[in-house]
Amino acid sequence: MSLENEEVIKDAEVDQATDSQAAEQTVATDEPMESAAEQNSETADDAEKASGKKDKKEKKSKDDKKVKALQEKIDELTDKTVRQLAEFENFRNRTEKEKEAMFETGAKSVIEKILPVVDNFERGLATAPEGDPFAEGMQMIYKQLLTELENLGVKPIDAKGKEFDPNLHNAVMQVANEELESGTVAEELQKGYMYRDSVVRHSMVSVVS
Repeated sequence: MSLENEEVIKDAEVDQATDSQAAEQTVATDEPMESAAEQNSETADDAEKASGKKDKKEKKSKDDKKVKALQEKIDELTDKTVRQLAEFENFRNRTEKEKEAMFETGAKSVIEKILPVVDNFERGLATAPEGDPFAEGMQMIYKQLLTELENLGVKPIDAKGKEFDPNLHNAVMQVANEELESGTVAEELQKGYMYRDSVVRHSMVSVVS
């Protein structure tokens, strides 16, 4: 082999070694760059996660405020509804009482107008001769009238022989009576009547002095 060929071979070997060292340096240089890129990527991911958590926290806070506001509105409407229902129930009860009172007042007014008719029946029957067919017919009508009044809740006040009660009796005179105690009703001059639990007409009586 000639000297020139040996020099060419040495130069080729030197170039090859130089290229190998350059490649190794390039690889060594690339590794830190890749590591830095990875770190940057991780930092970006952490920042994104932190930003996402912050956004979620803010969104949750807004949602909580909305829920709280809606709950307050629901509570307000519920309270308002309960109050209106209570007012309506009171109104209905009051209306029922007023209607019942008006009905009772109207019924008492009608009964007061019927009672003089009952009184006249009693006066006429008291003077009618016994065995008179006409009087017997009137007696039947009188009993029918009393039955219908009783069905409506009208009943006579028991007075004679009872202790005088100003809530039921109207004393028009005092009489002496040794058989009865003082303050006792001696005679019933006009019959009194009650409608349910209220007095339609007081009994007109005489009381033992």
